[in-house]
Amino acid sequence: MSWRRFPITQVDAFADRPFTGNPAAVMPLDEWLADDVLQAIAAENNLAETAFLIPDESGEADYELRWFTPGVEVALCGHATLASGHVLLSAAPWRDDMRFRTRKAGILRVARDGEDGYKLALPAYPPAAKAMPGTVRALGGHPVETLWHDGGYALVVYPDAASVRALDPDLRALKADGDILYIATAPGAGDPSSADVVSRCFAPGAGIDEDPVTGSAHSVLTPYWSARLGRDKFGAYQSSARGGHVGCRLDGAMVELSGTCVTTVVGEFLL
Repeated sequence: MSWRRFPITQVDAFADRPFTGNPAAVMPLDEWLADDVLQAIAAENNLAETAFLIPDESGEADYELRWFTPGVEVALCGHATLASGHVLLSAAPWRDDMRFRTRKAGILRVARDGEDGYKLALPAYPPAAKAMPGTVRALGGHPVETLWHDGGYALVVYPDAASVRALDPDLRALKADGDILYIATAPGAGDPSSADVVSRCFAPGAGIDEDPVTGSAHSVLTPYWSARLGRDKFGAYQSSARGGHVGCRLDGAMVELSGTCVTTVVGEFLL
């Protein structure tokens, strides 16, 4: 049998050491494979996201970029974009940044930030107040505010970090509402992370019960907390089992997220 070989790199994004942050697979391609093949590869990888890239011929960016969970293609993924920038910039030390053309999130950019870090530009998604009693019942706890963004983001605000860490949501009930990212958040005061803001994220409808560190969630968290804190820059921590720090800055219609990445696996995918 003759196998086709595709390079694949696994990266822990928003991580300063292995086994923290959010793992993503990055697979550069010469051209797009069929959608069902891309989805099958992502399911085989069984990571929160697999990022696929091909050279961009439009002149708008360096690469086209798409993201797949084990179950669906998503409209925006921050951590796998950061991981993609890390892989490409590590292979091109003369470059300062990489630009990605996406199908639903516009042009995204990953730039170097100091010796080891990166800055990731994503669209800002300000949420609006909305009553969501079913979501509150499924997440549990006693939130003080619920908000929604039409991209499929439910933001549920709790009084303190301990309340967020203690959540034990009904994942079956959350999954029944489809491909929604549920973001639980609270002020970080007193939290061991020393962050200004803490969060946890659940996406069972996309095949991810709890996401370790979710870049796209901070597209929603950044405008919300910037308004509430009265400043455009703050530190966030996603308090999953793996955990990860995310620097957040509101920049007009965009958010700038900062973090580091660790490469953990380099190899080939045989197809």
